[in-house]
Amino acid sequence: MSPILSDRRRFLKSSGLAAGASVLGFPAITRCQSPNSRIGVALIGVGGRGSAQLKASLDAKADIVSLVDVNEHHLGTALQQAPKARSHRDFREVFAGRLDDIDAVLVSSTEHTHAFAILPALRAGKHVYSEKPLTRDVFECRRILETAAARPELVTQMGTQIHASENYRRVVELVESGVIGPVREVHSWVSRAWGWQTQEEAEKHKDIIYTPDTPKQGMTVPEGLDWDLWIGPAPYRDFHEFYFPGPRWYRWWDFGNGTMSDLGSHRNDLPWWALKLDAPLTIEPVAGPEPHPDIAPASMAVKYTYGQRGGLPPVELTWYQGSFKPPQWREGKIPQWGDGTLFVGDDGMLLADYGKHVLLPEEKFKDFKAPEPYIAPSPGQQAEWFLACRGEGPQPLCHFGYSGPLTEANHLGNVAYRAGKKLKWDAKAMKFPNAPEAERFLKRDYREGWSLDA
Repeated sequence: MSPILSDRRRFLKSSGLAAGASVLGFPAITRCQSPNSRIGVALIGVGGRGSAQLKASLDAKADIVSLVDVNEHHLGTALQQAPKARSHRDFREVFAGRLDDIDAVLVSSTEHTHAFAILPALRAGKHVYSEKPLTRDVFECRRILETAAARPELVTQMGTQIHASENYRRVVELVESGVIGPVREVHSWVSRAWGWQTQEEAEKHKDIIYTPDTPKQGMTVPEGLDWDLWIGPAPYRDFHEFYFPGPRWYRWWDFGNGTMSDLGSHRNDLPWWALKLDAPLTIEPVAGPEPHPDIAPASMAVKYTYGQRGGLPPVELTWYQGSFKPPQWREGKIPQWGDGTLFVGDDGMLLADYGKHVLLPEEKFKDFKAPEPYIAPSPGQQAEWFLACRGEGPQPLCHFGYSGPLTEANHLGNVAYRAGKKLKWDAKAMKFPNAPEAERFLKRDYREGWSLDA
């Protein structure tokens, strides 16, 4: 059994999805209509990251069947590249209309609408690629996991492009090979500081738009933007430049989950992969300001504890963002990288960023020779997905059975921060036995006219 498949089965057992373990592991090669066939795709959201997915679809020689965006300027630009495509402002029209020429759906809308696009696509039997984070909250993530478990023939992928890099593969091999010994402590940090903060912090971190508080008065909606559709399932509020365009929206609890869930999809992906992490046992806020009711924090830190996983020892993973850094960084014991992940093993440390890594202390490892690579190179994350859709490759490594639990864990960090206390997590029941009042942060109510039900 592959390490990845074994890892997902452990999570599924702990989370009550064991019946779907064989399908969420996705060990088989999935076939589309026939090998080497062209596939028809619908793109939901074609501005920002959506423009990258449109390019990837064209590069893959997919048939662009449908384009969706609430911004007519984005839609018009995309239609110039795919003039034969059907166009919509509301993605619900796609699933209510003709579907026989659509084989796959790429979701690049804001994350508060991801689940509303992903779930109907899965239910309709379409392969799905979604930008990260997979959902806006834990409840939506679990719904997607359950739905994907029932459709093992579908190819899924979350857009964590760094997972496809050669550097991440080499770091995983070093950790798995025991070069630094058993790992019992990990630290991941990013210096990005977008969110609720003082003006002094904003100037220090060069925030793209200082967000002091919730606007009390709206602004004129930009021409071409359907603001009501952009709001979607979230509580309605008047337009303001603090919310739009992206990535300003991601710092608001109604629309996203701030830096924790966004960059955690990349940074926590590395220890999740290398250490075969599953559902955390506890999540604890360790630094940050008092939570704002509407805005995610610019700076905060959260600690997770994970139990023993097969022959791997229990491990603590601490996340830092903005002004906060791990003690080894603050004490000058490691290189002062602005972003990184530090694995602390019994026999040494391994510091990694997106495109580089170093074994520490460097003197100890100066004559070290890395093991022969054994994790196969990736053709690129979108390419992995397109190949699998055509039946020319296996499920991508960041399929929903892998990226869903990772997304849940990242969201739980925000839940603990907002709850302001250490939480014990019952993954199977989706409950906090010691703090049931915190469960209100696991999900939300939806605006009239929006539902996750079929």
